[in-house]
Amino acid sequence: MITEEQVRKVLEGVQDPHLHTSLTELDAIKEIKVKEKLLSLKLAIAQPGTAEQMQLQQEVVTALKEAGAESVGLRFEKLPDEVIAQYGSAGEEESKSLLDSTDKTTFISVTSGKGGVGKSTVSVNLAVSLARQGKKVGIIDADIYGFSVPDMMGIEERPKVVGERIHPVDRFGVQVISMGFFVEDNSPIIWRGPMLGKMLNNFFNEVEWDDLDFLILDLPPGTGDVALDIHSMLPQSKEIIVTTPHATAAFVAARAGAMAIKTEHEILGVVENMAYFESKVTGEKEYVFGQGGGDKLAEELKTSVLAQVPLGQPDHNEEVFAPSIYDETHQIGQLYKELAAQVINKTGK
Repeated sequence: MITEEQVRKVLEGVQDPHLHTSLTELDAIKEIKVKEKLLSLKLAIAQPGTAEQMQLQQEVVTALKEAGAESVGLRFEKLPDEVIAQYGSAGEEESKSLLDSTDKTTFISVTSGKGGVGKSTVSVNLAVSLARQGKKVGIIDADIYGFSVPDMMGIEERPKVVGERIHPVDRFGVQVISMGFFVEDNSPIIWRGPMLGKMLNNFFNEVEWDDLDFLILDLPPGTGDVALDIHSMLPQSKEIIVTTPHATAAFVAARAGAMAIKTEHEILGVVENMAYFESKVTGEKEYVFGQGGGDKLAEELKTSVLAQVPLGQPDHNEEVFAPSIYDETHQIGQLYKELAAQVINKTGK
């Protein structure tokens, strides 16, 4: 069992990410409780509720477990203003926000009315296909509760933190940021709306994005807090609505489209995913989820169907692990290439 003295010794080597000063020097350790196998800590930091807090949390937990702690519970509060003023740097360089680049970067929100329609699959393959066509592309996995982009793209590394800026992970020429990078052991996220909005804001303001032509936002399904935050943060965002051919999926997807229209977001079009299954033996198409859902949704939203993507699996590549990315030569990869070309054409990029 780890002792309080050992905990303090470990935290001597951990710095506040904004003040670059040891937690012990800042008197940031507000509470240490050791009870059986659980170590409970309360730490005060300069900017709680940020992406840097998540990075710090990972660093602290890893260091304490290496020192002998079996289970670590962390709570954070804000340091007193006078401590922040004493240790803060007055001459810090002004941070660059992606929200200031709306004239250069086209924001594309990929959304759906319900889960399970393949929205994230469309997001990652659209992003990779745009990058293959020479565009500078980023993707934010904004599905905070159901983050899946790192796994789908086969990403095992974590973003680097340089100074106070987070550098996204590059995969297939796409710059990637996800809540999944800041959560240990696939833990569930139990946050309320305001905290989610703050985290999304950090993804725009505290990540060192390269100059982007496109930023793809993989939104959670439906019209909840995160979708509302995105709509308010990005008045110029364009949207792609994902549905299946099933009538119910198209019906609920119409709500997401209605939100886009009410907030004056431009709908680029509809992607009908799982449109059919094509037999490799006979070439015959089977419409597993019915037909017409995509066309009906496009008609209701006064837009067009950009792609009808069949059911299928990417080819397995032992050298490049990416379970949801289609190769450019794959039949479905070709469809995503055509989808990317349409997006480039519609956005004038």
